[in-house]
Amino acid sequence: MNTLFKAALLASAAMAVAPAAAVAQAPAQGVSVVEELVVTARRREETLKDVPVAVTAVTAERLEATGAADITRLQQSTPNLTVQVARGSNSTLISFIRGVGQQDPLWGFEPGVGLYVDDVYIARPQGAVLDIFDIERLEVLRGPQGTLYGRNTIGGAIKYVTAKIDGEPEMRFKGQLGSYNQRDFIGSAKGMVSDNLGVGLTWASFDRDGYGTNLTTGAEHYNKDVSAARATVEFSPTPHLFFRLAGDIVTDRSNPRHGHRETAAFNIANQPIPGGEVLPNVYDTRAGAGDKNRVDSRGVSLLGEWAASESLTFKSISAYRTGETAGEIDFDTLPAPYLDIPARYNDHQFTQELQLLYSGDRVQAVGGLFYLNATAAGAFDTVLSQAALTIATAGHVDTESWSAFADVSFDLTEALTLSVGGRYTRDEKTGVVYRQNFTGIRSPLFGNPLATPGLVRSNFTSTDTYEKFTPRVSASYDFGSELTGYASYSQGFKSGGFDMRADAILTPTSRDGYAPETVDSYEAGLKGYFFDRRLSLNTAVFYAQYQDQQVTLQTPVGASIASQVLNVGESHMSGVEVEGVAYLTPELSANFALGYIKAEFDEYRALNPLTGQIEDFADSRVFQNTPEWTGAFSLTYRRDMGDKGKISFIPSASYRSSFSMFEIPSRLDQGAYWLYDASLMWTSADDRYRVGLHGKNLGEETYRIGGYNFPGGLFANSVTAYYGPPRTVTLSLEAKF
Repeated sequence: MNTLFKAALLASAAMAVAPAAAVAQAPAQGVSVVEELVVTARRREETLKDVPVAVTAVTAERLEATGAADITRLQQSTPNLTVQVARGSNSTLISFIRGVGQQDPLWGFEPGVGLYVDDVYIARPQGAVLDIFDIERLEVLRGPQGTLYGRNTIGGAIKYVTAKIDGEPEMRFKGQLGSYNQRDFIGSAKGMVSDNLGVGLTWASFDRDGYGTNLTTGAEHYNKDVSAARATVEFSPTPHLFFRLAGDIVTDRSNPRHGHRETAAFNIANQPIPGGEVLPNVYDTRAGAGDKNRVDSRGVSLLGEWAASESLTFKSISAYRTGETAGEIDFDTLPAPYLDIPARYNDHQFTQELQLLYSGDRVQAVGGLFYLNATAAGAFDTVLSQAALTIATAGHVDTESWSAFADVSFDLTEALTLSVGGRYTRDEKTGVVYRQNFTGIRSPLFGNPLATPGLVRSNFTSTDTYEKFTPRVSASYDFGSELTGYASYSQGFKSGGFDMRADAILTPTSRDGYAPETVDSYEAGLKGYFFDRRLSLNTAVFYAQYQDQQVTLQTPVGASIASQVLNVGESHMSGVEVEGVAYLTPELSANFALGYIKAEFDEYRALNPLTGQIEDFADSRVFQNTPEWTGAFSLTYRRDMGDKGKISFIPSASYRSSFSMFEIPSRLDQGAYWLYDASLMWTSADDRYRVGLHGKNLGEETYRIGGYNFPGGLFANSVTAYYGPPRTVTLSLEAKF
């Protein structure tokens, strides 16, 4: 708490000094001011300054100007956020906010950070690394948000808000050429075709050669082959009624990512494996599992909105989503199947949300009912060629969830507002788990009907119900028109479930599943404008207590791998976040962000394989994907050249301190690193044409974003890692008609 206190004191001092400095120092004539951002973090339009939540909002203009490719770009500008491509995949998302998240994307596991596209909850991490196109803004809400959102926001929420349809019909075409033979194309047509009907259609294709090569098959490695489309119809039959029907589809045919071997390979006899050396290029591999990969994701949603009066609005959001994934993960990255995992997933979800929004003179409120009916299923083989063994795993999880939530704000005085909220959640889950040994390479589930059936390790069906009421309360105070302070308490909840890898022989208690986890979060912050709006500053300090934390453990045991999802105990997190924008001259501005978090286990109870006893390992465990420090800084130079157009130049730098890939430190852990980017853009005077040049990772930093840790001869000493993109340069051309 001493570190948290010091951080809070520094942040408060900065905020206290700024108003005094603003009085003493008048801005130069003609200096630009920071624009007010409008967000929908609390399901209603509000300025960012007035929202008593730690929120980062990035506009479409900013994303375009910096050449942001997908939502993982948020990691480089948002404090205490990890959002990355999951290990062994091209488009599966992992995300952590303030130490809370989900790294394991196996079917049936739920995220700790909710992802929403136009307020539709996306339960599936596969296909969730959303490319940025046809967008209005991105929002990141830090801390539990259960009184405002439908599901799984124990750590926070990421909102992807698409562009609305308005104005005359317009066509827009954008092409991009870049490093590694990058070839992207985005085309859209949208606009009002009558006074009350708007139509929009966007199609996008993203192609790129690999950063490396599969030296066994000759295939591209770390390539990209993605197509996406989105169609929208907006209809307003009366001034008080609005309907929005939207559909989207994403198809990913990129080659599998098999990773890079970090240690030399040796076999079960402790002898070196030919070709098992560490390759000099971290993007190369020698994997022999195959080069086929398929990820399909699609959905449809219907929004209905009725403005019953000037103060009362009803909303209905109905959505259906489905997806399939089939691919290969070569854990050993060798031509032979020492440790290979062919896998497939499929799932579908139906969600229905009803909202009531009220905005009166002194009371503002949002209330809602949320329903989810979903099935997540899959199968995979664990192939161990040295033991002539394949462990087949399959199953599914059915989830039916009901919840009610509300958040009401009362203006007690002209300056003081009190908000009170609560959420009740009831989840019913049924898990079906099958796991069996087969003699041979691959099981009948993946094309080997001649495999000899062996010991059935799991074959059970379990059902459980999880219920919880979680409250939220906050108070905000306007210290004037330019400065707002707030303090809040909120509780987050994520239900329990069943481990789809459960081995009922090695871990008999896994039949019972794992329990829910909760987070109690305390937060205080100041948001405001200074120097006659030449500077905006948003700060937050937080302290959170994490109970019954769910942790996935996969431990090699003989010729098998014991998987457990355990409620290991308790932990706490504390930290500070600062974000801001400053106009230094009429043409030059700076954006900055700084995050600090101290996350520690207070209790971590797990089985000690050496003693066979349950012990507390809190002193030797760390939080995964949670660097202590995150930071970002950029300058934006804008120049209006009259009828010759406008130019902008944006150099930027982002920093992440060292962090661990798993709770147990290993050689896969990533050290501190900086990333340097720069963007140059020209826009025509009539805003119809735009040319951009974007450089990413200009310092050619090599950094890990994920990995697998299976040492030992039976597994060919498979310690493999996945890396972030190398240096790239992209030229973009855009035209509007």
